[in-house]
Amino acid sequence: MRLICLITLSLLGYCKDETVSGYAGTETIWLLQSIDEASFPARATLTFPEEGRIAGDGPCNRFFATQTVPYPWFEIGPIGSTKRACPALAAEQAYFKALANMTLAEVAGTTLILSNPDGGQMVFTAN
Repeated sequence: MRLICLITLSLLGYCKDETVSGYAGTETIWLLQSIDEASFPARATLTFPEEGRIAGDGPCNRFFATQTVPYPWFEIGPIGSTKRACPALAAEQAYFKALANMTLAEVAGTTLILSNPDGGQMVFTAN
């Protein structure tokens, strides 16, 4: 009987990905527009390629991390990245620092807003 209940719940969609990737889409590339209402000076992206994972491109390097709390919460594990140097390295460090400090996610159509209780905010648009 327990197996029948699990199969029924799965078919009804109760096993949906409850992390941000289930709401932001695994195929969507989010382009950073601003950090704390200041326009971001370089190109940076964020993706949610599968449940519990984030990835993207900073101005210089590709990066990845885990993300396992349920939506709308946002908490990432340590960021791993490639190690290329470039003139925009300071912007990349600011991006990674801001990303690590976000605690809440809101997906509204083609906009993704990450924020925290201290007033920090990152705004992305679907690319």
